[in-house]
Amino acid sequence: MAQKPTAPAVRARKVSTGSQPLVMVTAYDAPGARIADEAGVDIILVGDSLAMVVLGYEDTLQVTTADMAHHVAAVARAKPRPLIVGDLPWMSYHVSVEDTVRNAAHLIRAGASAVKLEGGAKRVPMVEAIVSAEMPVMGHIGLTPQSIHAMGGFKVQGRQADGARTLVEDALALEQAGCFSIVLEGVPDAVARMVTDAVTVPTIGIGAGRHCDGQVMVFHDLLGLQDQLVPKFVRRYATLKSDSVAAMAAYADDVRNGAFPSEDESYHLTDEVAALLGLYGGGTKTA
Repeated sequence: MAQKPTAPAVRARKVSTGSQPLVMVTAYDAPGARIADEAGVDIILVGDSLAMVVLGYEDTLQVTTADMAHHVAAVARAKPRPLIVGDLPWMSYHVSVEDTVRNAAHLIRAGASAVKLEGGAKRVPMVEAIVSAEMPVMGHIGLTPQSIHAMGGFKVQGRQADGARTLVEDALALEQAGCFSIVLEGVPDAVARMVTDAVTVPTIGIGAGRHCDGQVMVFHDLLGLQDQLVPKFVRRYATLKSDSVAAMAAYADDVRNGAFPSEDESYHLTDEVAALLGLYGGGTKTA
């Protein structure tokens, strides 16, 4: 069995130095963690995307640190080999350094081996504080869903020269602050390449093209478990929602027409016990 990944091991995974690209997927519970583990991924992100794909919210702003810890713990109980990264949710690292470290520790105690937060240079004090408290930090720049209102929606970032240069500066600032890797979301592929070439830590792309040091996909997107919003960068590797609907409809039909459960799917008394209860033959005795 391959060695369990650690944050320092992930930090060393630059494609430019000959490493294989990193594979990261989201997971939110023990079954999902087991699937990711058996599939051989490197990193499980317990993402705040659970707000939308699991809990039914319209954005990621509704989940709390307690919600995230609950799902981190569920993933950790599966004891998966991949590195577990817990997302720090909106407003858990925005108010004070003390709150930030406390909330990061909450996710680590729940079972994460690292935490992720969104934002660039302005997050440096928070990153430094978490790292100083001996907790690894993954950065996240570009399209940052927790900033949806400030950005005016889910829009590609860095399309203009100034924005592209700012992304490079943000990545360098996060690296200097101690991030062991950086997620790049929703940026042009050429800009993602600029950022990847500028930093010595690996970049992990989502909607950022082919030139990152790894890729991340949302569990429910890549398996086709949800078929509502489909971003351009999503590739579906299965159609589990339609397969599940068909399976459940077949089950409903079998229940309604008496085909389920069958004799083989039922438990039975021995003939002796059945006779004592009067269930076979003459029926139940009456006084």
